[in-house]
Amino acid sequence: MELQQDPTLLWFIAIYGIIMIGIGIFMSKKVAGSEDFVLAGKSLGPFVLMGTLLATWTGSGSISGGETSMAFTYGILPSLMMMLPTLVGIIILYVVAPKIREYGKFTVAGILEAKYGRTSRNIASVIIILAYVGIVSYQMKGFGFILNLTTGMTVQTGTVIGAAMIIFLAMIGGLRSVSQTDAISGFLMVGGLIITVPTIIFVAGGWSEIVANVPESHMSATGGLTTIQMIGYLMPSLFLLLGDQNMYQRLASSKGNKSAKRAQLGWLIAMLIISPSISVIAFASRSIFPDIDPGMALMATTVAMPIAVGGILLAAAASFIITTGNSYLLSAATNLTYDLYGKYVNKDASDKKLLGMTRIFIVALGLFAFLIISYFPTVLSVQMYAYTVYGAGLTPAVLAVFFWKRVNAVGGVSSMVAGVVATLTWEIILQQPFEVNSVVVAVPVAVIVLIVATLLTTKNGNQTNQVTSNA
Repeated sequence: MELQQDPTLLWFIAIYGIIMIGIGIFMSKKVAGSEDFVLAGKSLGPFVLMGTLLATWTGSGSISGGETSMAFTYGILPSLMMMLPTLVGIIILYVVAPKIREYGKFTVAGILEAKYGRTSRNIASVIIILAYVGIVSYQMKGFGFILNLTTGMTVQTGTVIGAAMIIFLAMIGGLRSVSQTDAISGFLMVGGLIITVPTIIFVAGGWSEIVANVPESHMSATGGLTTIQMIGYLMPSLFLLLGDQNMYQRLASSKGNKSAKRAQLGWLIAMLIISPSISVIAFASRSIFPDIDPGMALMATTVAMPIAVGGILLAAAASFIITTGNSYLLSAATNLTYDLYGKYVNKDASDKKLLGMTRIFIVALGLFAFLIISYFPTVLSVQMYAYTVYGAGLTPAVLAVFFWKRVNAVGGVSSMVAGVVATLTWEIILQQPFEVNSVVVAVPVAVIVLIVATLLTTKNGNQTNQVTSNA
């Protein structure tokens, strides 16, 4: 089938955008202070919290990479396996959530500082800000691509629209408004995908016709990937999720542990619907549009279905991107405000000042992300590096805070440095030997260094922590 653009689909994007902006403005009037802005006043109930967890985690990576690209390039079974890291991560976070709330910190860097000292906070802040700005830029460009693919609008114009919506929704009301728009978007995602799956299978001629039109390897367990290569695809998302500051902030924003637990169970169930649905849609797209770029697989189906179904899927895809973008932008700005500005520039800043600076940083980082993606598009080539640098550089140290009381500052900081260095060495200097993702090497290195460094310095652990904290 030939891929034909349909400008009529713009109406669905316009309606979605108007609703999101209206909600953002309405909720912004309820922001009473910096905690309200960053943690929604710790008032999120299970329904809204589930929606914002779901919408934040499922973004442009899901509709242009992840399950989508795996289904198109390697087949249905490897794509379905991409769901496993998320499910495992949600279960682990279910256990950790009460401990996250006990710390009462706005950022992951703040949690690390409480255990390992100031050095760990500084390293973490830099990693988080750089990784998150890259992720935000990718969402902006992704929005431009889906508008170009489906409606014919130029990628540049679509990117501008995406950037404006992401920056505005993050800046206007912080998590107080983002959580509400996320919740609506999350349920739009679920509904849109449920409607799309049977429709696209019918349009493609049925499941047997889909299978007949894809390469034989696409029906195998690994799609031609080796075991180690498959592990390399699975691990980055797991370790990003386990240490993702966005998730920690949302869990800390719940009304209580009961609300958090219910929300996480709902998130788990929703992912059992979303991930397989994306896999099936992208796999069907491989049969209908065999010559398109793998990242376009899911979005291409919007122009192959009835206008109403295609429009709903397009709006759902837009919600994937916008909600993930504004969440990561808000989170990165929080790091700048509390871990750098509040610690070094203005230690006596009032609550009103911190709130104002967070809004300024949202706009500044948002514009920076837009400039990166507009003038330096090769930044996308380091996106996987950012994910792995974050997962290997932060996650082992973060999880050790909650699960290993013996861990000390030397172990934590050494692990963070080792994870980052191992990632950059494998990807940039060695140029990814054997076509294996750096996470397969970097995470084990970070964990080993964490354990060995802690055990070697245990006797002086308390002294080391104190010295590091006062550095």
